[in-house]
Amino acid sequence: MKELEKTKRISIAATLFILAVIIGLLTYKRPKNVYAINSKDTLEKITSANYFTTLEELKNPEYVLIDIRNQYEFEKGHLENAINIYAAEILSDDNIKVFDELKESNKTAILYGNNPQEVNAPFLILYQLGYDNIKLLTIENSYLQNKLITKNSEIEKSEADITAFINESVKKANATETVKKEVAAPPKKVITIEKKKKAEAEGGC
Repeated sequence: MKELEKTKRISIAATLFILAVIIGLLTYKRPKNVYAINSKDTLEKITSANYFTTLEELKNPEYVLIDIRNQYEFEKGHLENAINIYAAEILSDDNIKVFDELKESNKTAILYGNNPQEVNAPFLILYQLGYDNIKLLTIENSYLQNKLITKNSEIEKSEADITAFINESVKKANATETVKKEVAAPPKKVITIEKKKKAEAEGGC
């Protein structure tokens, strides 16, 4: 009787587990935004190409200005024909749709904020998501008597060769991976233990 009850409990537990797995599979949703490019490839690409642009280059009809500042700052003053997409909401469905449309129509999105540093994070996120049709506008915004003043901002050039440093790091990482694959695990040492012979029974009838 006890064994029958135990079997019933196991069957109920197994059924509940299977139901939980099925419900989990049915309710599973793939993340909306998945990185198309990993960090290593992103660094390689953005250091080998020029993704900066200046005020003088904005005459290109294929360029679409994206102001990543908040709505208050945007309404206070913005560049002509700019679209306001706040950095904190850049991955919302509506905003991703805008970037998809720009990519499909071969337009280049020019991101800008109060300074280039403010645009770094949104730029890298969008680039890793596969939007390679984006550039960063190197400007600084300020206000004088409630009027927006925009001027070009010079990007500091590092004395060190960043590209060479990244390339060297990538080479080392690849070499380490190759060495790990080539080095086989050392053979396991097998220690044999000799069985003791049973002592013969003493005495007898």
